Amino acid sequence: MPQMLDPNFSGTLTYICEHNEHGAMGITINKPADLSLADILEQLDISLQSKDQTVYAGGPVQFERGFVLHINSGKPGDQQWQSSLKITEDINLTSSKDVLTAIGEGRGPEKFLVALGYAGWGAGQLEQELKENIWLTCTANPSVLFDSPYNEKFKDAVAILGIATNQLNGQIGHA
Repeated sequence: MPQMLDPNFSGTLTYICEHNEHGAMGITINKPADLSLADILEQLDISLQSKDQTVYAGGPVQFERGFVLHINSGKPGDQQWQSSLKITEDINLTSSKDVLTAIGEGRGPEKFLVALGYAGWGAGQLEQELKENIWLTCTANPSVLFDSPYNEKFKDAVAILGIATNQLNGQIGHA
């Protein structure tokens, strides 16, 4: 929401990957990092055989840790990665090097995004922020996640709710 002043989250779109009684974890998907995919793969001594891509600043926690948010088609023969969290039937979050090697070689997931770091909330913290109207929530849309340009993702996600970003006001709903 507009009243979010924390520079780590102001104007961001965060995909919640896990949410339970212990807290929540998400990946910010519309804030480019200062590195490209080619830069990261070069540091890991992996050559990039496909087009370079934007890497996202996934959040302020463990910025040195990489994550790959990707589509899992569910088809027999889909690659299984060493360290993956199944988020939905179609979307996984992988943090192992094998997925980056496959991406570099052109045999990785068809749709993916790479992020450094993550956003984290302690038990009850996200729920409290939602009660305070700090966050706007919508249903995740794979097209917004993987197909929208980074500078359009926020606008495209808000449009799922049937509103435009210029209609957002941080003061509405506060007495």
